[in-house]
Amino acid sequence: MIFAQLIKKTLQSVCCCSALCLSAYASAAEHIAPPSLSSIENSDIKRLLPNDEVKPILAGDTEFLSLYSEYMSRDFRGIVLLIPDWNSTPTSNAGMSYLRKELTNLGYTTYAMTVPDIDWQASNMASQAAAQSSTQSSTQAQNEEPTKTAQSNSDGAVTTAQEPHFVNAIDLVSNEVLSNYKTNLIMRYEALYQNAMSEPNNIVVIAQGTSAGVLLEYYADFPDSRIDAFISLSSYLPNTQRNKGLAQTTSMVTPALLDIYYANDNTDILMSLKNRQRWVNRNAKFDYRQRQLFGLRNAPEQHARLSKMIDGFLRRLF
Repeated sequence: MIFAQLIKKTLQSVCCCSALCLSAYASAAEHIAPPSLSSIENSDIKRLLPNDEVKPILAGDTEFLSLYSEYMSRDFRGIVLLIPDWNSTPTSNAGMSYLRKELTNLGYTTYAMTVPDIDWQASNMASQAAAQSSTQSSTQAQNEEPTKTAQSNSDGAVTTAQEPHFVNAIDLVSNEVLSNYKTNLIMRYEALYQNAMSEPNNIVVIAQGTSAGVLLEYYADFPDSRIDAFISLSSYLPNTQRNKGLAQTTSMVTPALLDIYYANDNTDILMSLKNRQRWVNRNAKFDYRQRQLFGLRNAPEQHARLSKMIDGFLRRLF
């Protein structure tokens, strides 16, 4: 009996100690955010690529990496700036990595930059700021005219109850997220452009996917930066309204434009191609060309066709 009581007391003390330890551990544990995609890409690039190819560039307070490859032909033909799609890298097998090396054999010095991370919380921050501003304005209005505000609120409630309710389609990416990505990308692009201008010559921009879409919007506003040719690879914007306006935007950019798309691109790209051609005809952009590539975009034969198509377009310009 005495032995059983001793065992019972020992088990109780052990349970109390373990509970205290677990509570202390739970209170001390903190959430550790995972590393960003760009930091993982930068560490891989620094570890796997030669040091003479990796060039860090400062855009405002943010440092990003660019991959530099010098021309390897007899004649120097110009500089090519390569901008991959968002959530992609300049070393991806979707054409950018091949162009970064192949264009040097054709006489071009290439700069391939890393793209910024996507801030998926940008829309939430914008909605919270709008809600706070609306709350403050409504509170101020209530303090000034309480009677009038109460009457208008009652009228609005009756009107809302009488109006039918419609459900609109939700965009794949909100306008705030896309605008935030555009701002960060343009900041990096301008820093890369200024770095490339140290060798004044013909400047060509090759952009892919969403990055190409936001850069087309940027050049439709007639910025100060001068380029001689713009080549877009499957350009589109993952927002319904802005992708619809991209057809008109395409016809308003100043530099010569080569619009390349793949036969297996997503529906948003394929459905907007005819509309782009209509806007080009309306705005009389005579240096616009639209070309299609068949097959997989990561096949070696596809890469060869892509570089040949780009080289033929640029040889007609300079």
